[in-house]
Amino acid sequence: MTKAEMIDAVAAKANVSKADAERTLGAFFDQVVASAKKDDKIAWPGFGSFSTGSRAARTGRNPQTGEPVKIKASKTMKFTASTTLKAALNPTKKK
Repeated sequence: MTKAEMIDAVAAKANVSKADAERTLGAFFDQVVASAKKDDKIAWPGFGSFSTGSRAARTGRNPQTGEPVKIKASKTMKFTASTTLKAALNPTKKK
């Protein structure tokens, strides 16, 4: 789904203008980024949670030359689906 398709879908579902939907989604993602920068966990019950992780500095290899390359430490973003979301994605089959 593209950004435009997401905005259209949210606007239709919430019965608001596309501009309002775009501002709301933008504010949501801005807040997720701001919280992630502070290493805060963002949880939405029934959907999942966003959190940050870290990768240690390490030595990699240049695939073309095989030379060692230093890779800096970095932060990562993690998403963990809630059990409700997992259940919705993987319904149990009854025979």
